[in-house]
Amino acid sequence: MFFFCYRPETQLLKDIVDIIYNKLDCKQVYLPSNLIGMETRDKEINFWLKQSDAEFLAICGMGGSGKTTLARYIVYSNSQNFESVSIVEDIGSRCKEPHDLLQLQEKLFRDISGGKRRKIPSVSQGTFKIEEVLQVKKALIVLDDIVEPSQLVGLFGSAYINKQSKIIITTRENNIGKWFESRPWRCQEYQMKLLDDNESLELLSRHAFGSKRLMEGYEELAKQVLQYCEGNPLALDVLGTLLAEDNSILFWKSTLSLLGRDIDSGIKRVLIRSYNSLPHDSNKQLFLHIACFFVGKDKDYVVKILEPDYSAVSGIKTLTNRCLLSVSLNNKLMMHPLLQEMGRTIVHQESPKDPAKRSRVWRNKDSYDVLRKGKGSETLEGLALDMKMLTEEKMNHSLTSLDLKTDSLKKMDHLKVLQLNFVHLTGSYENVSEDLRWLCWIGFHKRIIPPNLLMASLVAIDMSSSNLEAFNPPIVLPLLQILNLKDSNNLLLIDNIFRLPKLETLILGNCKSLVHVCETIGGLTSLVLLDITGCKRLRKKVNLLAGTNATTSGGGITEQPSFFLPRSVQRLFLKDCNLKNNFSFPLSFSFQPLLQYLNLCNNLFEFLPDYSHLKNLRVLDLSLCSRLKSLLCLPSTLAELYTYYCKSLERITFQSPRFTLQEFGYQGCINLNEIEGFIKLIPIATLKGTDLGHMKWLKEYQDHEVRLVGDDELTIGRSWQVQMLYEFNIRSTSLPHIESPNMRPEYISKSSSLSFEVPFTPKNRTLKGLDVTFRYKISGNDCAWFAKISTTNDVDFIYNPKVFGDPGFGEVGVWLSYWPIGNTLNAGDKVNVSIDVISGLEVYECGASFVYINDGLRYETSENDMEGVENLGNLSDFRLSSGSYYLCRRDFFELMEVGRLPRGWFRNIIGDTVDHTEVRGWSNTGRPKKLNPSFTEFKNVSCIIHGPETEQVYKIPKNPKSLFVNKAMEFTSSM
Repeated sequence: MFFFCYRPETQLLKDIVDIIYNKLDCKQVYLPSNLIGMETRDKEINFWLKQSDAEFLAICGMGGSGKTTLARYIVYSNSQNFESVSIVEDIGSRCKEPHDLLQLQEKLFRDISGGKRRKIPSVSQGTFKIEEVLQVKKALIVLDDIVEPSQLVGLFGSAYINKQSKIIITTRENNIGKWFESRPWRCQEYQMKLLDDNESLELLSRHAFGSKRLMEGYEELAKQVLQYCEGNPLALDVLGTLLAEDNSILFWKSTLSLLGRDIDSGIKRVLIRSYNSLPHDSNKQLFLHIACFFVGKDKDYVVKILEPDYSAVSGIKTLTNRCLLSVSLNNKLMMHPLLQEMGRTIVHQESPKDPAKRSRVWRNKDSYDVLRKGKGSETLEGLALDMKMLTEEKMNHSLTSLDLKTDSLKKMDHLKVLQLNFVHLTGSYENVSEDLRWLCWIGFHKRIIPPNLLMASLVAIDMSSSNLEAFNPPIVLPLLQILNLKDSNNLLLIDNIFRLPKLETLILGNCKSLVHVCETIGGLTSLVLLDITGCKRLRKKVNLLAGTNATTSGGGITEQPSFFLPRSVQRLFLKDCNLKNNFSFPLSFSFQPLLQYLNLCNNLFEFLPDYSHLKNLRVLDLSLCSRLKSLLCLPSTLAELYTYYCKSLERITFQSPRFTLQEFGYQGCINLNEIEGFIKLIPIATLKGTDLGHMKWLKEYQDHEVRLVGDDELTIGRSWQVQMLYEFNIRSTSLPHIESPNMRPEYISKSSSLSFEVPFTPKNRTLKGLDVTFRYKISGNDCAWFAKISTTNDVDFIYNPKVFGDPGFGEVGVWLSYWPIGNTLNAGDKVNVSIDVISGLEVYECGASFVYINDGLRYETSENDMEGVENLGNLSDFRLSSGSYYLCRRDFFELMEVGRLPRGWFRNIIGDTVDHTEVRGWSNTGRPKKLNPSFTEFKNVSCIIHGPETEQVYKIPKNPKSLFVNKAMEFTSSM
């Protein structure tokens, strides 16, 4: 027998669309605008994707031909058929040494496992973890710009890969089938096809006119453009952008008349034309400098070095506007490989046969030959040599720099950039150019700074991992802003530092032998960052006088009786300093009112003083402070707090009871019971009966155990004792299956929802709230559900607890909660209670009961009873445009983006009247607040005036649980 339920046709169509949408479960992948020709190329790859036994697809082609874009399009079109996806970009430029694989492995493992950011200790461990996941996961992976087979082996090892997984690699190498001859994998090659004339014309029109169609009268001119570009998408992009500056036919003719007519070199000529169109010669020189030495470096770091000579601030803006340069999300200068190759070709053509006569020498072999033969010239402005890389490139470890002499530098009168990594030079250093701006000499072999080294024009010195025993600048260095001596294990003392009057950054991290820093450091009024991490032998007091604008990051200062910090300090790093509550160090920072960033990680104090006076404090990092027990009265201006693995931490309070943190990391705080304005999570065994109000009967079950699940940061490592959660003034707990008279609700349903009316309340009682309970089983790994209460009086609460109990496989659990909403309930109101499940849960029973004051059966009065004063409080930040209150601090959108929750979950819970974008981004504080402009600017500083080599040490930490608002950010972000 069949039963038909009539539905309007529009509703039926909507339901069908919802079902199809949920099944599609598309993963969002960022695609650039103005894509042309992707569909036709994608069709040619479908056979490999759906039927071929080959695990790998190699998309081969020249730079700028669209390989990466095609790979992204494949992921965009097919991600719904895979459990996880990952796009790892720019491997060739990001993986120059074996240890560089670690960051790529961490990103790849995080993407394909669907987990959080996890530290991988070694390349071998990373390979093993990735091998494990790929044996069981159905993943779609893109590895962009693979340049050698060792990168594949480092990422995947040599183990079996699930045949359902597909891995796309893009490369400029041909015949890479040889890479797979000794591997258990098979690879299908695909030669990237350039755009045909129709596709090229459409792409040109979009960039030049912002329209799919060409403007009338430009047909012949457009044909010339197509001849020059030969279907190269990047060239069309660059030239189209150039021509868009003036859409007059006269300008087009003038521009095209300057281009050569050699078809074979058309693409190259377009790129050179963009270079030649730069308005100033300084822009061109800046472009060449970046192409040869600074691609991938931090923009602010490069600006400090190149600004005096090339107006780098405005120049970088000009280059980005002309599509010759871009700045990544983490502030690094990025250049398309084709453009970088073009820039280096321009330099190469200055003297094709004699590198010494060029303006820049960046190839290790050329640099080595120039120095070995002593053939430098006054035309040279920059030279880079890395002896370690050279020996690896040549596979000849007998190469040595012992025969290199400083005389080779004698003719380089205009040298401004010198990078010598692990290079030994013999001779007098008076030959070094006095125009030098950047001296990067990692592994510097001398014990002291040569007294005849001319350094008056230097802006930055990097002598990390050096053999220096003392740093004593022989003369005043009026322009020096950055000095990096980290990992110089033999360094004993820093002297005469007053000769560096404009020093902003002094990095001495892990100089384990350092015992003395000149007391004149207190007179460096420009100092903004000081790193003494790991300097445990430092015993000479560092006298930082008030008024010194310093940032301190540091190690062992236990022998120093005091440490005076400047009043103007804004960023303070005191990591690994063995700081205790013994008054040997002024932890109150009473004279640092401008403090914005404070890092006290891995210290030994048990408490901190009141920081409410720090009105400008935005970021506080206390991670790994294992003895820290409480944080009280934190300033209301604080935007980020990190307490990772503070295992003794129990309580956090704020100057304002309203929780306003934008980012909060608390993983590993296994004893954290209270975060004011956020949550309380307290074992029932430690609560008094009066603390539990009408639920005091729960004390009978305080010794029961149930594992908490939900927010992993809060649950991992925590005791299994039955605990009470206080959140949004809702009180809830989870129990294993029990039978108790106290658990018999007034209203009960064998389904996941029930309805009832609010009764009239006698005069001797006051309605205070509602108990909601349900029985359930866990049926999946990703448990997502909401408890909902709605009434005919327009009361609508939608709540997901931060944590709840997992009773164990196949076992029944009970969730109990009290909602203090009596002031919103009126006699005669119809109340609907439901448990709406997204995934991972089976509900067997749902119940509800009213809670009253002066009700002898259900409630005993007490002066400490919480129900007498409670209500849900001010929830305005969690109110939706529909009027409903979305009381949820968990990020289910993250699970949705990686395919672990259905895409339609939000609509199923909230309805069609609210768009999901309304709540994305408020996982902790509700509707995101507009940040103070100064803090917004501060947040954007990922490298604080130091070299890119130290970025990971000094970068402002980012919350590892950031929302997947734009999946492209996650796929392509730098780790």
